[in-house]
Amino acid sequence: MGILKLENVGYRYKDAPKDKYVFKNINYEFEQGKMYAIKGKSGSGKTTLLSLITGLEKCTEGDVLYNGKSLKKMNLDKYRNTEIGIVFQSYNLLPRFTAIENIILSMDVSQVKIKNKKQRALELMKSVGLSEEQSKRKILKLSGGEQQRIAIARSLSYNPKIIIADEPTGNLDKETESEILKIFKHLAKDENKCIIIVTHSQSVCDAVDYIYELKK
Repeated sequence: MGILKLENVGYRYKDAPKDKYVFKNINYEFEQGKMYAIKGKSGSGKTTLLSLITGLEKCTEGDVLYNGKSLKKMNLDKYRNTEIGIVFQSYNLLPRFTAIENIILSMDVSQVKIKNKKQRALELMKSVGLSEEQSKRKILKLSGGEQQRIAIARSLSYNPKIIIADEPTGNLDKETESEILKIFKHLAKDENKCIIIVTHSQSVCDAVDYIYELKK
């Protein structure tokens, strides 16, 4: 059984007509150790689907299950802060802080017990190809590719089982995109993470194990 499962999921906006759904009857399953791409044209509901998976929105129909348990019955703040890590296209890093401070702040928010947060943050940075010297730089002093690596390291700071990435390579050149995909592949194959990537990129689709396509 997969770690995350969507069962007959449907969603429509509260003020929409009763027959006007963003999508209906979505049945997806996600396993640890695998990479998944969710693709679809603009307006097909990709961002909405992520909101359901992360518990920011509730299904109109059906259910989202994590380890067999409905998100409707879970503490969603704890779920988002400990079980899933989120990587954004725009990075969502705090510019007034350094790279390592952004990662440590994520640890603080999660409230997961970590003995030496600075050491753990440096280890995570090294795992995504960044140095201790780069850890001391303010976010705006880093390139787009470096910022995305920090965002990935931050998402790993409390060791979640699932990493959800929303267009993580959309702002990157092809070479940097390839490097970021290698990191995700390592996380899936070597660290048994479930990687879910929303994307328009064919390169991303070529790199994953499974592709789910949303259609209007």
